[in-house]
Amino acid sequence: MGFTLKFGCVGSFSADVHIPLEPLCLLLASLMMYLFFTDRGFDLTFKTADDPSLSLIKYGQFLFDHLIIFSPSVEDFGGNINVETITSFIDGGGNVLVAASSDIGDPLRELGSECGIEFDEEKTAVIDHHNYDVSDPGEHTLIVADPENLLKAPTIVGKPTNKPVLFKGVGMVADPDNPLVLDILTGSSTSYSFFPDRPISQYPHAVGKNTLLIAGLQARNNARVVFSGSLDFFSDAFFNSAVQKATSGSQRYEQTGNKELAEALSRWVFKEAGVLRVGAVTHHPVGETNPPAAYTITDLVEYSIVIEMLSEGRWVPFDGDDIQLEFVRIDPFVRTYLKKNGGKYSVQFKLPDVYGVFQFKVDYNRLGYTHLYSTTQVSVRPLQHTQYERFIPSAFPYYASVFSMMTGLFVFSIVFLHMKEKEKSD
Repeated sequence: MGFTLKFGCVGSFSADVHIPLEPLCLLLASLMMYLFFTDRGFDLTFKTADDPSLSLIKYGQFLFDHLIIFSPSVEDFGGNINVETITSFIDGGGNVLVAASSDIGDPLRELGSECGIEFDEEKTAVIDHHNYDVSDPGEHTLIVADPENLLKAPTIVGKPTNKPVLFKGVGMVADPDNPLVLDILTGSSTSYSFFPDRPISQYPHAVGKNTLLIAGLQARNNARVVFSGSLDFFSDAFFNSAVQKATSGSQRYEQTGNKELAEALSRWVFKEAGVLRVGAVTHHPVGETNPPAAYTITDLVEYSIVIEMLSEGRWVPFDGDDIQLEFVRIDPFVRTYLKKNGGKYSVQFKLPDVYGVFQFKVDYNRLGYTHLYSTTQVSVRPLQHTQYERFIPSAFPYYASVFSMMTGLFVFSIVFLHMKEKEKSD
């Protein structure tokens, strides 16, 4: 059984989300997770995953803005939803949140492969004999993940906290050739993924820090996907549970960090955090207010750009100190940092002594934020003949040589014309 979650958010957001859940009790087990969305203005609609009316596309348009898949062991979705449809949804800019478990089915495994994530086999689990909870039944699969193993990106994982995270589920590894995959939460150096009830007879699928518990992806079109190897990670039981490592002398925490992490991840994956946009872009010669039809080489130019970030449903000025501007003609001729000036970023620089067609380019790509890209094309012409200097200081020696030659010729002419040779005597 599964459910579809439909989001419609008040304000700047509108989201439709499909969530397959398996038994009906899982809907009740994760009520706090769904309250995250209702408290933020989303309208939720649930449907079973095998509902024959399920669809992501109708009349060529996506019916959903976001998709949540909470059905780890699903083998076939209802309606016309399949892995190909979901990947097309991501290619179209949709965002997906996926929760798996040790009972993972083939559709989620295929979806992970499409996104650069490889899940371990069915019935396997992440095992850690040094970092498991005191309530673990003996398989050492109830993992206590230290906050130090989280990705160092507050935009994605929220503000730093000292509370550990409870995890019980399947392990993942990332495709090393995919630079877009994010290792959001990794296992400790003593963790590995294997069958809990079997002796190790072969090298595990994932070992040590390569074991991913939660992974993310931000595609080149800024679509976001989050994979969790544990469905229990989002449950109310894990949100409210006390946590303590089974090792002697370990500290006991009255509540896990699951709730804070889950809320931060949901905000990021559904683009409520880390979203940037470009506002007004202006450029003109220093001392003027309007851009010319064409700049002249070596002009002193001022460029400014407004960059905004989505925060609590409102666009506010973005605060960054590492935004660069490039002045490009095939290759950059100028690269400089933009300085914040009120609500915009600006810089003054001198154009290169090269003419052609150039671009003002801002290409800002930082962890946790959407890719910001802005280009403005301008022409740069050479000096007109009336703009060249009349006397070039570097040519003064040549000027001196010309006048010295003229003076010498004048003196020689006077001497030659007025010199009288003495008559020869017999």
